[in-house]
Order: sequence, then structure tokens, then C-alpha cells
Amino acid sequence: MLKDITIGQYYPSDSPIHRLDPRTKLIITFLFIIIIFFVRYYTGYLYILAFMALAIALSKIPLKFIIKGLKPLLFIILLTFFINLFFTPGGKVVFEVWVIRVTEEGLRQSIFMTLRLVFLVAGTSLLTLTTSPISLTDGIELLLKPLKVIHFPAHELAMMMTIALRFIPTLLEETDKIMKAQMARGADFESGNLIQRAKSLVPLLVPLFISAFRRADELAMAMEARCYRGGENRTRMKVLTMERIDYAAFAVTLALIVAVLMNTYR
Repeated sequence: MLKDITIGQYYPSDSPIHRLDPRTKLIITFLFIIIIFFVRYYTGYLYILAFMALAIALSKIPLKFIIKGLKPLLFIILLTFFINLFFTPGGKVVFEVWVIRVTEEGLRQSIFMTLRLVFLVAGTSLLTLTTSPISLTDGIELLLKPLKVIHFPAHELAMMMTIALRFIPTLLEETDKIMKAQMARGADFESGNLIQRAKSLVPLLVPLFISAFRRADELAMAMEARCYRGGENRTRMKVLTMERIDYAAFAVTLALIVAVLMNTYR
């Protein structure tokens, strides 16, 4: 299950999506997240689906890899679906048994919230899968650069965000190793009810925290050994520039936004 989490991982490939400027991908992802919440009709989600299908096809990332990233969130997705299904009033009653009542509005809301969650996870995963940590850091820093006039630490914030994303798969891999080591010594993480299984995970926290602090200390020492001093006077091997493919990506995103808004406010 832990190996299925794809957020924070980078999938190397030579695709049009990989070649996009990281600033372009960050802005498009931000706009994509916003426009998802403007959808009011099912046809709007068809536009979102077509946009995601085009992005995945151009990125050359296997579809099963994207779907695998949704597996760890399956419980949350199902929980979101059923909470909205049973606790959203309004509209005609579709199904009713004892205190359980499903209405048309509840069914519609549950489908919409589930689709939003799926597209949010898939869209953000596609950003990290197609953007290397270094490029992501440079993109965030350049987007926040105008805030330097108010002494905003753009470079430091970008570095922290990128390191946090990069450490997600590393810590998950470390957790998997600790679990296997403890299972080899007789630990049981799979039997019992939900509360018992949660309690059985407590012994994982101490070695995991120790490992996380050790890795953070090693990273800090490595950065100091290379004379890292933040963003001051820092040069880049590759200077980011917008190209025609970036403007084409913005045009496609703009077409999606217009189509969704026209469908929403028709």
C-alpha cells in the first residue's frame, strides 16, 4: 500500500509535459484545482476528464501508474462518497430503508465530491511525476520572486517545499522497511479491528522519527559541505525560459476554463 503513493515521486521521461517550464506546470495545476470547483454539471467533468486524458497521454506516464496513486486514498474516496450520499438532503428520495435515505441531491453531491477528489489527486501527482525536484524549486522561487521586495524568503520557502515533497517517498520507503523488519520479529499490523491496527502502528513512530531526523541532519551537513548559503548570489546551470510549447499549454488550459465556465453559467 505504501509503495502505491506516487505524490512526491519523479517519473523520468522525454515528453512534451516534462519539457514544459516548471512555472507553466505550477500555474496550470493551480488553475486546474480552482476550475474543478466551478463545475456544476456532468458535462463539465467530461471537459476535465478530456484535459486529464490529454495530459497523461502527452506525459507518456502509464495510466496504471496514475491509478496506482489513487489506491492509498481509496478509503478516503469511498468515505467521502458515502458521507455525501447519506447526509446530503434535498431533491426526490431515490432510496430509503429505515433511517438510511438517499436523495437525488445526495447522489449528485457524492458523485461530484468523489470526482473532485480523484481529479485533485491525479492532477497534483502529474505535477510531481513530470517535474524534477530541482526544476520544481526553481519554478516556485521564480514565481515568488516579486515578493522579495517585501523581504519574503522566496528561495528558502521553495527549497523547504521541494525537500518536503521529495522526502514523502523516502519516508514511505523507510516506513515499509521498518514494518517488514518488525513483522519478521512477530509484529502483527493486519489483524484486529481498526483501533487495534492503529495502536499496532505506534511502535513504528519512534524509529521513523529517528530515521527522519538522521536524514535531515545528513542533508544539512551535505548542504553545508557544499557551501550552501541560500538564494543569495546563486546561479543556475539551466535558466528557465518560456517557449512556444508553454504558450500552447496555456492556450489549452484557457480553452478548458472557458468551456467549464460556459457550461457552468449557461
